[in-house]
Amino acid sequence: MKTFIALAEPNRLLIVELLREGPLSVGEITERLGFNQPQASKHLRVLSEAGLVEVQAVSNRRIYKLRPEPFKELDTWMESYRSLWKERYDNLEEYLQKLQKNEVKSDD
Repeated sequence: MKTFIALAEPNRLLIVELLREGPLSVGEITERLGFNQPQASKHLRVLSEAGLVEVQAVSNRRIYKLRPEPFKELDTWMESYRSLWKERYDNLEEYLQKLQKNEVKSDD
């Protein structure tokens, strides 16, 4: 649940998308997204508490990077829904094909 709450906020989702390219410092994140430092730090703290990012201190900089485990867990959870929707789309496709065949027959 923490994952969804953290990712639901648009600015945090922007940070996650940015970190997909690789680790970045708070300064690089603020520069690229046009945030101020306190704003970026607040969002990074929420992402960190949700377990989505990890931080490494390098000299006086804090480097953030994505943690793959929560995203793998999210993908596993979503897989059950993918199969459900795939089945529904397959059923819809079959239904539409039947309708199309019936339409062709009635045109004859």
